[in-house]
Amino acid sequence: MRSVWWALASEDIVDSHRRTMLGPVWPLLNYLSFCGVIILVVGSAPHPFNYTTFVASGLVVWLFISEVLTTSATLFNREESFIKGTVLPISIYVLRQTSHNAIRALYALAGAIPLIIYSGVLPSFALLTVAPALLLVLATAPAVAILFGLAGVFFPDFQHIVTNAMRLLFFVTPVFWRHEDGGGGVLGFLYHWNPLTHYIDIVRRPVVEGVVPTTSWVIAGTATVLLTAAALLLLGRFSRRIVFML
Repeated sequence: MRSVWWALASEDIVDSHRRTMLGPVWPLLNYLSFCGVIILVVGSAPHPFNYTTFVASGLVVWLFISEVLTTSATLFNREESFIKGTVLPISIYVLRQTSHNAIRALYALAGAIPLIIYSGVLPSFALLTVAPALLLVLATAPAVAILFGLAGVFFPDFQHIVTNAMRLLFFVTPVFWRHEDGGGGVLGFLYHWNPLTHYIDIVRRPVVEGVVPTTSWVIAGTATVLLTAAALLLLGRFSRRIVFML
């Protein structure tokens, strides 16, 4: 039923900007302003690497991840009227949200590409892995939507937990700071044991450093497989009970 969830997602995008002058350009402006402030404030100090590219590439992934996590916590609660009033599969709402998040991320990506090119990124074979990396990040979104959506149904306070957690995760995830290889301490712990780090690195390191982070690929790929398996298992078990919990 691709036409259904794609039409719903497209309608969401249009409705969210229907009465505005700039329309869907707002996600692009949001990305550029956020990126510009970080580069202006943090990037003023000397860096041994291309800091503009570092932030521009990492922030695209982070904004997508952040939006997926925060919107997923209220997914089934937002769709309560549809779930109770129609017989559409639960997966329709999952893919509707994923498509909505992906469309918004494309606007940010449209702002990141010129910024990265302008900052002087050198071509490399590692850049060929950026597109598969973005697809892996996107492929993880439906599983997260299912797991967080179910958690939001069974635990009403979950959405508040996620909202507050995302504020902290922005600072403990290397979106605008870099961990040097071989370094330890608190930053080393936050870098290596934060799964979001590896989803960002599979996109960012080929762009910034021209290398393919094999370890991050293994961790991110394994996490996606495990999350997808858990999501499908729980969806099969609780999909018919969601309507009674709303």
